[in-house]
Amino acid sequence: MEVVIVTVGDEVLAGDTVNTNANWLAGELADRGALVARILTVPDDRAVIADEVREYADAFDAVVCTGGIGGTPDDVTVEAVADALGRDLVVDPAQRERIEARAKAFRDANPELTDRYDFQLNLDAAATLPEGAQAITTEESWSPGCRVENVYVLPGIPSEMRAMFDVVADAFAGDATSEVVPTWTPEGALLDVIDGVRERFDVRVGSYPRSEDAPGRVKVTGTDPDVVAAAAAFVREHVEPADPPESN
Repeated sequence: MEVVIVTVGDEVLAGDTVNTNANWLAGELADRGALVARILTVPDDRAVIADEVREYADAFDAVVCTGGIGGTPDDVTVEAVADALGRDLVVDPAQRERIEARAKAFRDANPELTDRYDFQLNLDAAATLPEGAQAITTEESWSPGCRVENVYVLPGIPSEMRAMFDVVADAFAGDATSEVVPTWTPEGALLDVIDGVRERFDVRVGSYPRSEDAPGRVKVTGTDPDVVAAAAAFVREHVEPADPPESN
């Protein structure tokens, strides 16, 4: 299963917010056996988001979007996904009722805040989803996320995103497996090894440089555990081990 992660947000592109969501999602997807094929960040621009989602939804098994859902003017991800997939936008009655009840509970529990500030909540806008979408809700989020075809829309706030991903995590089960070979061989001396793996085995292979006090790594990923194990064994035969035996 090949998945694309799309992070939406001007603040991420400006460097004001660190993109921890993409890093966390990539790890979660890999742990479930999915292959992350692309990670990209796009601005809060409805047309740009729609173009990217349309392209990647056609080319890959799933697209996971984070950010750009909520009640502020720059939250346009839901609308963009609807554009990308040719769906109309409709108010989900169940979500409208849920958000209205949650707003009432918030007012009752926080009278000092609601008396001091004019909270502006457009219930119809907050409950609007692409037609035919499956709403994804959690206790952490007011606005619903959604799944439309093979596109998943999640919040940008990390705690909310993680909770919502947990709801749909089982959809990303794949058969990819990986094995990491630690080595002191400098990355610049690994070219023949990596080429040798690619020529002999149907796997992905990548290298990660060593530091002064930590070995580098060669990571082999594939869908056949036996092939991955054989490729990793080939790597071990041709690199300096991370913990070489002490000389006498």
